[in-house]
Amino acid sequence: MLDVTIEAKARTDGDVRSLLLARLPEARKLANWILHDPIAAEDAVQEAALLAWDRRRSLRDAASADAWFNRILVNVCRGELRRRARRPLIVEIEPAEDGTHGALAIRDELTRAIRRLVPDEQLLLALRYGRDLTVPAIAAATGMPEGTVKSRLHSGLEHLRAALEAERRAERRVEESIR
Repeated sequence: MLDVTIEAKARTDGDVRSLLLARLPEARKLANWILHDPIAAEDAVQEAALLAWDRRRSLRDAASADAWFNRILVNVCRGELRRRARRPLIVEIEPAEDGTHGALAIRDELTRAIRRLVPDEQLLLALRYGRDLTVPAIAAATGMPEGTVKSRLHSGLEHLRAALEAERRAERRVEESIR
């Protein structure tokens, strides 16, 4: 234990800074997948970087820097998702005029369905299917046991299917009322 403490103190702030800077591009992608908003993702990465800098002495092993920073970032994103759940944000997107309207409509439908999920389900689905992380990697990033990750992914997918069906029913009702 003493060796780890000595090693942590021997690491300079420059080393931690280099580790954080090298991790930022991937962190932006991860936060954007979780939050579905590039501006909020940038804010989350900045907040996570500041928290990581404040907690730099807790990094015991440079080899685990990615997992350490991912956990901080995931927790920041989780907090943002919880804040959003308390005050929902509705964003209207204008359809593209280059023939990709169908793809955008499907993406928008999926985004609305994902936003109906609780924040933890949004987070886990974004990590698993958005960033293609394995269950053990998600468990390491979130601090949850692997079995919990598996069961929450399963229930999250079930809730997503139900939310998609609800979106489709609502869309059909709107179309029928227009006719």
